[in-house]
Amino acid sequence: MRPDALCGLLAEPDRLTAFAAVVLGAATPAAVAASTGLPARQVAVALGRLETGGLVATVDGHLVAEATAFKEAVREHAPPPAAEVDLDPDRAKASVLRIFVRDGRIVRMPAARGKRRIILEHVAASFEPGIRYPERAVDAILRAWHDDHASLRRYMIDEGLMSREDGVYWRSGGYVQV
Repeated sequence: MRPDALCGLLAEPDRLTAFAAVVLGAATPAAVAASTGLPARQVAVALGRLETGGLVATVDGHLVAEATAFKEAVREHAPPPAAEVDLDPDRAKASVLRIFVRDGRIVRMPAARGKRRIILEHVAASFEPGIRYPERAVDAILRAWHDDHASLRRYMIDEGLMSREDGVYWRSGGYVQV
């Protein structure tokens, strides 16, 4: 069943209320009517539509919610995964970035110096060469990349990607795109 068809089945308040009652344990139409306050006729119509749609079944004389219909609909009709865009033209660097950077944030800092250098060079591209940045601006930019911005700043300086003097920072290393 398509997700939009599932939503359509539950778009009517009577059907939604009846389905919720079955999910919460109402095992008969009378129990659904009692727990929802809906008239018996409306409950019967709602349960009929829900059963036809595959959201409710009768098992051994008891109403059962078919909650797996939601998972199945999503799995069956999920959009294809978005094509992953490499963060670097170099395949080796792109591979490292794919592991450690998700949604524009560093998920964890690599322990290996070579991999960490690739991550730091990628972050260094956030800073314009020749521009001097106060520490607050550097921290704001680095905080967007990683929660531990102070360690990230220290790594950038230690690797020679940034320099510092009197609380002012500037980019002093890394590649520059032309």
